[in-house]
Amino acid sequence: MKKNFPKSERLRYKPGISALFKTKNGAFTFPFKIAYIRHEQASPIPPQVLITVSKKNFKKAIDRNWIKRRIKELYRLNKSILSNEEGLYTLKYIAFVYVAKEKMPYKQMKKKLINLLASIKS
Repeated sequence: MKKNFPKSERLRYKPGISALFKTKNGAFTFPFKIAYIRHEQASPIPPQVLITVSKKNFKKAIDRNWIKRRIKELYRLNKSILSNEEGLYTLKYIAFVYVAKEKMPYKQMKKKLINLLASIKS
């Protein structure tokens, strides 16, 4: 499986974003809160992803962007967790919301994100 994160896998459109945050499907493992929407049937198309960091918790854009880059990289390296043996995905949209008030070390973020991705796969 390719470990890339092309523009086609980024959620950028209002209808998808609003539908994502209206849904009740979600999971929480500090420092991540995840909302997701599933496909009716498994699809070979990877889910579209939205990553947000609160401006309230991180006033400086450089800090927000640093955290988003970390989350993108972690997702890129571990998105294979979401696919099944045939390379099909059950998720359509995913939103990662970083809720911590301080930056976390990379290893801790990696461990939490892997556990969260494994929990929403099924």
